[in-house]
Amino acid sequence: MVRAAEDDEQNANSGLGGESTSNNDDKTSDMEQMKEKFTKLLLGEDMSGGGKGVSSALALSNAITNLAASVFGEQSRLEPMPPERQARWRKEMDWLLSVTDHIVEFVASKQNTNGVNMEVMVTRQRSDLHMNIPALRKLDAMLIECLDNFKGDHEFTYVSKNDNEAKSMKKREEDKWWLPTPKVPENGLSDATRKWLQFQKDSVHQVLKAALAINAQILMEMEVPESYTETLPKNGRASLGDYIYKSITVDHFDPDVFLSSMDLSVDLKLVDLKNRIEASVVIWKRKMSAKDARSGWGSGVSLEKREQFEDRAETILLILKQRYPGIPQSTLEISKIENNRDVGHAILESYSRILESLAHKVLSRIEDVQHADALTQDPSSQSLKMNSLKGSLKIETSGK
Repeated sequence: MVRAAEDDEQNANSGLGGESTSNNDDKTSDMEQMKEKFTKLLLGEDMSGGGKGVSSALALSNAITNLAASVFGEQSRLEPMPPERQARWRKEMDWLLSVTDHIVEFVASKQNTNGVNMEVMVTRQRSDLHMNIPALRKLDAMLIECLDNFKGDHEFTYVSKNDNEAKSMKKREEDKWWLPTPKVPENGLSDATRKWLQFQKDSVHQVLKAALAINAQILMEMEVPESYTETLPKNGRASLGDYIYKSITVDHFDPDVFLSSMDLSVDLKLVDLKNRIEASVVIWKRKMSAKDARSGWGSGVSLEKREQFEDRAETILLILKQRYPGIPQSTLEISKIENNRDVGHAILESYSRILESLAHKVLSRIEDVQHADALTQDPSSQSLKMNSLKGSLKIETSGK
């Protein structure tokens, strides 16, 4: 009996030792991964060590973008993320966001020393990071939770793109042939499932709007690089072209009427319009500055008129960003990101951008299911908007 007890104790200790060894191996693996990741950041992605790498800000931005692409790139269905991918996302984002804990600013603080009130300077996390990082983490968690909600049976399934049944089904976005096709019951989804699906869509919509707002704010705060302004023409008309310039500078301007007159059927034309309008805004702002009013950027247009044109152009840009959240980055945005040296801005911009992209992806997949359900109710509804997301994101504008 004693011998048996000793054997059991020895086996138990052996098992504990094996578990301890496994945990140590995991910690060692994590440490090696962290070392590799931060080595790339310190070298600016130039592994030769020759000092030809990118800035720390751009290296961090690229790291967050690449991590999101590898984790979420395969998320083409409404289903929970695999636990290992979810764990990797949490772990590596914690590593990259840890940098923000050490980006600080000096603030005045009152202290009482021996009965004497004194004001001293202390450090705290930079205010924009203190406000936005927790907000972005919350949006991140909401998106992961939304995907987790699709665990189990929700009355719809997916058929393979190579399946004969899938080839006969009409997709909401025919050009995206690589996406799986959702399949709903012949009589459509139940009312309870439709309401639940709409609730999920509304929740993700709120995440998208919040991520869009944060990203737009950060991009606006980034400086316009000189390398960008050097490529611009000297006036807004040359940037916009006669038709767009006349449409924006009319006495009574309606942004919706203007956009309805433009061909925005493909991303290429959307980005071209965005590039033209952003360039004109930069030109008009430079003309309004005291520095450039004395330079070759000056012109005969009054300051009041130029402010009005700029306001109208920025209204159009806001509508484009809201209605077409999946639109590729413009020349100005790419230039700002590549030339930005503020690490805090780089992290906030990239984090909000990838959350915006994921929210847009989830919304699109929900609309795919809603589209399949709509076809069961009215098979002739092929004239449905091919992307109702654009309509759902329409916003109120001042019309100035």
